[in-house]
Amino acid sequence: MAYRLSLLALVMLSGSLVAQSGLHESDRMPSIPSRVGLPANDASNPPVLVNISRKSKTVEVNITAAITTLELQPGVRSEVFAYNGRVPGPTLDVREGDHVIVHFRNDLPEPTTVHWHGIHLPFESDGSPFHPIKPGQTHDYVFTVRPGTAGTYWYHPHPDHRTGFAIGKGLFGGIIVRAADDPLPSSMPEKLIILSDNRFLRDGSIDFPEPTSHHGALDFENGREGPVLFVNGSVMPTISIRSGEVQRWRVVNTSAGRVFRLALAGHTFLHVGSDGGLFEKPVELKEILLTTGERVELLVRGTDAPGVSSALQNLPYDRYAPQTRPRDWQTTRDLLTLQTTNEAPVTPVAIPATLRRITPLDTAKATAVRTIVFSQGLINGKMMDMARVDVSTQVGATEIWQIENIVGMDHPFHLHGFQFQVLDRDGVAEPYRSWKDMLNIPRHSSARIIVRYDDYPGKWMFHCHILDHEDHGMMGVLEVR
Repeated sequence: MAYRLSLLALVMLSGSLVAQSGLHESDRMPSIPSRVGLPANDASNPPVLVNISRKSKTVEVNITAAITTLELQPGVRSEVFAYNGRVPGPTLDVREGDHVIVHFRNDLPEPTTVHWHGIHLPFESDGSPFHPIKPGQTHDYVFTVRPGTAGTYWYHPHPDHRTGFAIGKGLFGGIIVRAADDPLPSSMPEKLIILSDNRFLRDGSIDFPEPTSHHGALDFENGREGPVLFVNGSVMPTISIRSGEVQRWRVVNTSAGRVFRLALAGHTFLHVGSDGGLFEKPVELKEILLTTGERVELLVRGTDAPGVSSALQNLPYDRYAPQTRPRDWQTTRDLLTLQTTNEAPVTPVAIPATLRRITPLDTAKATAVRTIVFSQGLINGKMMDMARVDVSTQVGATEIWQIENIVGMDHPFHLHGFQFQVLDRDGVAEPYRSWKDMLNIPRHSSARIIVRYDDYPGKWMFHCHILDHEDHGMMGVLEVR
């Protein structure tokens, strides 16, 4: 606790420097302008992991985490941690009912894990800090993809106290779980869009300041943000679309602290899914908020005339404490170009009015009601202790959690192992049902969720998904017996 207070004191003593927290020292690389001096590049989907199994309904893949050097920024090479030599790593593409075997090798100089973020799977394969893999060791992650979980997920390290560093160095990749009866037309082009940000020194190395420095203290309080924004590992790429075409975008926010408020200039989105897959009905939106670790599925329609382009933008969003709010937080940033081709327009595909049925969890069957309080760096007044169980329950139990954020900045909540439904936020009923594993809790607000602990006993993490907060102890242990 004394360490945490000393960091906060550094921030507060910085005074006027706090208002200039945009990394302007001589050794730090400035932000790359969104549209200036960069070659046109295509936002191609990351490659898919190769299935080496010949068995039906079995997906068997190899993943290695290792140090390599990549050109993350045009003309600048950086030392990174990478899955199979790529940032982001290759996509795990599976179907409901598949038996998944991941042969993982740790060629990093430090312990690591692979957490299958949002996937309902046995405790031993969750990749939490309880199961570290030492340098040079191998481990097989084995699980079966359960029916009803089709959606967009991601994988990343979850080592004790080092998650933010490992992800910031480049360890993240997408997961797509497909359903045999997907209601959306299979002819619809699909894009996996993995959003990330990073910060570099002038020699190209990834910038992780000393914890006791001014910028280290700011990272600790805000969550680390970087001025360079990436889409699938590229800066300001282009997605092509035909006039009249409808594309399915699966969007993942892998950032340590940055919240994306997405808008497509001159367009609206059809929001069709969240963390745990499709909604019951499409929802039309002008913009959407994507907190750290969260995923959305969007239908993007080519309503521009041939040859016209639009920009996917990150609009300002104030998630910060006033004392540490970055100077440039109100700046709108372009993320990618949506370029309408000169091809002849096509007839738009029909979008079903109903996508699937989501059975509500019954609040009358709740066996416990719990209150989880987020304060600065603490959950229910405590820092993480892996030897302590914070919540104890039984397989098959249904519980309601009231999550309260009592401080002046947002805290995104993540639950391992089990998806939940949101009941209400600040007493206002959730307008539509969905399955979630991430939920942003804005400053001085609360939300109620309901969760059922199906199938798997074990010790599961729940935590703030601002990675610096998680690493410094804003995490608890849920034991399901």
